[in-house]
Amino acid sequence: MNTTVATHAPLQGKSPGWFDGFRCIFQRDLRIALRRRTDSLAALVFFVMVVSLFPLAVGPEPALLRTMAPGVVWVAALLACTLPLARLFSDDHADGTLEQLLLSSHPLPVLVLGKIAAHWCGSVLLLVLVSPLLALQFDLSASATGVLFLTLLVGSPVLSLVGAIGAALTLGLRGGGVLMSLLTLPLVIPVLIFGAGAVQAHDAGLDVVGHFSLLGALLLLSLFAAPLLTSAALRISLE
Repeated sequence: MNTTVATHAPLQGKSPGWFDGFRCIFQRDLRIALRRRTDSLAALVFFVMVVSLFPLAVGPEPALLRTMAPGVVWVAALLACTLPLARLFSDDHADGTLEQLLLSSHPLPVLVLGKIAAHWCGSVLLLVLVSPLLALQFDLSASATGVLFLTLLVGSPVLSLVGAIGAALTLGLRGGGVLMSLLTLPLVIPVLIFGAGAVQAHDAGLDVVGHFSLLGALLLLSLFAAPLLTSAALRISLE
């Protein structure tokens, strides 16, 4: 408890700017994620296992594997991203750090964005980096694998941003992890559709710029709205 208070002591006073609060929270949460590697490794193992089971189940049909590859990888990434989200705010809530964040002189949405960015860099980015290796199981071409990697790179932050809203809404509830998934999974279906659709469009010889434009628009919308909604949900959960 004393360590946590000392970590956030700079947030209680005046600060030159909002970026300092973002940087402080980002570095703190990223260090915690690196020390607690089991959460990130659990998400990675889950992602690898789910993606690898599909080729074993459907058999060695190259055409079928190439068709299902984008959807399988994206669904597995979506489910794997939700695993570490359950602890995004719960530990801070348990040790009293979350109350300090709400009393900080820095805007709460900026601090929340720092926590989300640390979650993405500490857990989700690893899934994105591993995805090209898993795509080899589905006989995807090099160009299609590149498109898949880029869609995950652009779309996966939306999963963390939207998931943070669900994590804040279910904070302190029994069985909050299941409820969080039920709340957030329907909201990220457009990301899943456009991400997998970009790879399918590439395989069909169509332009993928439209899919990336929509993914980028969803990312910008999430960057603006998710920290605000998450902050409001945290204040409601702590009342």
